[in-house]
Amino acid sequence: MAETSVRIDEELDLRGEVCPYTFVKSKLALEEMEGDQVLRVTLDHQPAVVNVPRSLTNEGHEVLDVTQVGPRLWTVTVKKKA
Repeated sequence: MAETSVRIDEELDLRGEVCPYTFVKSKLALEEMEGDQVLRVTLDHQPAVVNVPRSLTNEGHEVLDVTQVGPRLWTVTVKKKA
């Protein structure tokens, strides 16, 4: 699913955070959301770009998109499990 066709319900800016805090904060944000809502997480810690999507997938959520949006900046778009 292309990110441009997805409605983002919540955004979480985790610039300056490192693993495992990036995953923990993403997980906590998703816990506050309704099923099937979409969260966009902004990251600048390169290892988190791999670890956060993998960990959220392991939790049962659907990673819709991982995009590099700058030299050291990425977004991860994830849909909360229903």
